[in-house]
Amino acid sequence: MKGLSKMIGTLCLCAAGCLVACAPAQKSKEETAATNEKKNAVIETIMARRSIRQYKPQAVGRDTMQVILECGINAPNGQNKQSWEIRVVDNPEFLNGVSEVFKQKNPKMAADPKFRNMFRNAPTVVFIAHDTTYDCSQIDCGLLGENMVLAAQSLGVGSVCLASPTRFMVSTPEAAEYLKKLDLPENYELLYCIGFGYPDEAPAAKPRNAAKIKFVD
Repeated sequence: MKGLSKMIGTLCLCAAGCLVACAPAQKSKEETAATNEKKNAVIETIMARRSIRQYKPQAVGRDTMQVILECGINAPNGQNKQSWEIRVVDNPEFLNGVSEVFKQKNPKMAADPKFRNMFRNAPTVVFIAHDTTYDCSQIDCGLLGENMVLAAQSLGVGSVCLASPTRFMVSTPEAAEYLKKLDLPENYELLYCIGFGYPDEAPAAKPRNAAKIKFVD
């Protein structure tokens, strides 16, 4: 009996040793954090987002755009002033009309055979205006736009932030009727726009300069 007990004890020790040897090594906190980041849907969306400059013709459905816009207006903003005005245009008559004015003023740029409109061919455009009486309004509008482009990315909708079309609309007398159609309140000025649509390209990520990030002790 003593011999049998000794044998059983030896087998138990061997089994325990095998379990320890076969068990995966415990990950460090840094490794665990890195793994979690890779599985984090928000981080994946941020890292996957690209500026899209070629779109399929169909406009984004208004139900989908409503979700994107709701995400936009839930961005952080100073004192909850919500110092933005938002206009959504998916009417080809508007987009093509103002683009015709642009083509007349910029014939070389419009000579590209892929050119359909001045908003990088986006079929849906969101115009964003800022409150000129509030010095942080442009920051609020930037945060608004970032929420929208990330929401769009998560829904399979491409986007591109544009400033040149809005500068053109503000500074070109021939485009005044289109600016007027946006019906912006007094003290609000068109700041930039975002084109939305279903991507017709898949651009690679451009490098980012991590050296611009510094921790200050």
